[in-house]
Amino acid sequence: MKTIHNDHYTYRVTWSEDDKEHVGLCAEFPSLSWLASSPEAALRGIRRVVADVIADMKKSRESVPTPLAIRKFSGKFMVRVPPDVHRELAVEAAEAGVSLNRLASAKLAH
Repeated sequence: MKTIHNDHYTYRVTWSEDDKEHVGLCAEFPSLSWLASSPEAALRGIRRVVADVIADMKKSRESVPTPLAIRKFSGKFMVRVPPDVHRELAVEAAEAGVSLNRLASAKLAH
């Protein structure tokens, strides 16, 4: 079994106008977030939360999500695209909480 490290996940920090704070997010765990007054603290916070969740999942023998950065992508989904574009779209879809097919369909419709 591959060892998965919480620093291999896809993290993002953005501003939350509603909360008036920076929010740390992880694409592979879309239900998790961390609010903080600085971007650096938001990143530290979400990384800590992900590490705790992974530890809990391992303890209860749950399947831990594979980081998008190490997943193998074929580069095909009805249309051929470079694998790095496929990965970027997969991250965008994960962060939006939709399937890659739905995201691609919406982008193609514009």
